[in-house]
Amino acid sequence: MAISLYDCSVKSFLQVLGAVGGFLEKGRAHLVEAGKDPEAMVGTRLHDDMLPFAFQIASVAHHSKGAIEGAKAGVFSPPGPFGQPTYADLQKWVADAKAALEALTPEEVNALEGKDMVFQLGSMQMPFLAEGFLLSFSTPNLHFHATTAYDILRQAGVPLGKRDYMGGMRLKK
Repeated sequence: MAISLYDCSVKSFLQVLGAVGGFLEKGRAHLVEAGKDPEAMVGTRLHDDMLPFAFQIASVAHHSKGAIEGAKAGVFSPPGPFGQPTYADLQKWVADAKAALEALTPEEVNALEGKDMVFQLGSMQMPFLAEGFLLSFSTPNLHFHATTAYDILRQAGVPLGKRDYMGGMRLKK
């Protein structure tokens, strides 16, 4: 059986979004129980030269739902400014991205295969085919930002483990 672009992208993106949604909730619950304000996490960074927790979560949504939207439109750019989000906003971004991806059909995603698109950052453009973009650009970015968000929560003492990061695996039925 051949594997489809939908299986490689959307199903994998949904697994990551489910995991991120889960560890965001676990993080919120832990912080509240420990008497800490979850809002303090929103601007937390692993290191001074890294972007904050809110950006990591925005990027998770952007490199999943936004990646498919970019492949459809033929152009993808980094996420724009998003103001001063709350912890609940971060959770909503993940839930909204998940809902948008769940609404896609395999046919509409598989139809993107072979479509030209570009990653654009200012005047710099990187040409891709949709499948190359989704699998070699957005997927690694999605994992990088999900991992960084996970690490920020771990650094704050949230008791997360590998299983929290893995999310719901596609087990044989």
